[in-house]
Amino acid sequence: MTDKPIRVGFIGLNPGIHWAATAHIPALKALPNDFVVAGVANTSLASARNAAEAFGLPHAFENAQALVNSPEIDLVVVTVKVPHHRELVAAALNAGKHVYCEWPLGNGLAEARELADLAETKGVVAAVGTQMRVAPEIEYLRQLIADGYVGEVLSTTLVGSGRSWGGETDAAHAYLYDKSNGATLLSIPLGHTLAGMREVLGGFGGLSARMINRRNTVYVTDTDKMIPSTSHDQILVHGALESGAAFSIHYRGGMSRGTNLLWEINGTEGDIQVTGANGHGQMVQLTIRGANGDTSELAPLTPPASAYSDWPDNSVARNVARVYALIAQDIRSGTRSAPSFSDAVALHETVDAIEHSAAGKESK
Repeated sequence: MTDKPIRVGFIGLNPGIHWAATAHIPALKALPNDFVVAGVANTSLASARNAAEAFGLPHAFENAQALVNSPEIDLVVVTVKVPHHRELVAAALNAGKHVYCEWPLGNGLAEARELADLAETKGVVAAVGTQMRVAPEIEYLRQLIADGYVGEVLSTTLVGSGRSWGGETDAAHAYLYDKSNGATLLSIPLGHTLAGMREVLGGFGGLSARMINRRNTVYVTDTDKMIPSTSHDQILVHGALESGAAFSIHYRGGMSRGTNLLWEINGTEGDIQVTGANGHGQMVQLTIRGANGDTSELAPLTPPASAYSDWPDNSVARNVARVYALIAQDIRSGTRSAPSFSDAVALHETVDAIEHSAAGKESK
């Protein structure tokens, strides 16, 4: 790979409020020397042409297979619903393309393992969008813990709200309420935040979980209909990290009038508190406060200004841009610094363990 911009092809890019348009496009615009968006494939050629016109892209592909086969595309970005990840990512890998897939990597652990094995066989850069891991606040927090700010970590507690999975939704997000689609309170907001926790505190050891569905139906506002909800809206997990530190987690659907993201780390020498506007730790602006030694009142702990310079002001685009920057480095230098499919499998294993514990089964 030369120093020419890496040519990106999107599977699933539409103008408006969709994730690829609001997060990926601004992120790539922040890295003009590394990337150029070259094409798009959507569910129809008409949709692809509409997106290509809206974003000024040179290529609108008839379908996903045409995009992954095109010599005009170096990196395939998959930003569609979870049930389609396996088929589309596998097609891109089999075409020898680098891949950036949104989290969750697959609809369950088995699909994630299959894709990770295929990516390893193909020898390409295969990254997953667990972007909380590379947020400036998380990198700073990881360094604080590594430098002993709290001493030995004794315990950590996480409480979060999922924003979705409450009592109301719109038709575009109704699929979230069918757990068979793999886009659940556990897999998305909690899964993303677990990736951040792992980055700071290490892996999870033994755990015990319970998942409860308090809302059996959900109101779809733009169709004025009630539909069934099979996705759990209360998730409770406790256990020990691989380090031996205790952890406890409670994620709930919808939003609270009180706390919507609170992550505390308690140690022998100090305490840290991380807060945000909701439980999607991968996209919210995180605030860190802490105290150690003889200090009794929590005070702001702020990453250095250099952590934010030259990055988008918005935390959504900034965190995604930081993943893209690592992907560019990996493609050009042969490194593997971006969140990888192998990393995704480890996270899927934790999600799987939570599901099996809640169901009264052993994780496989």
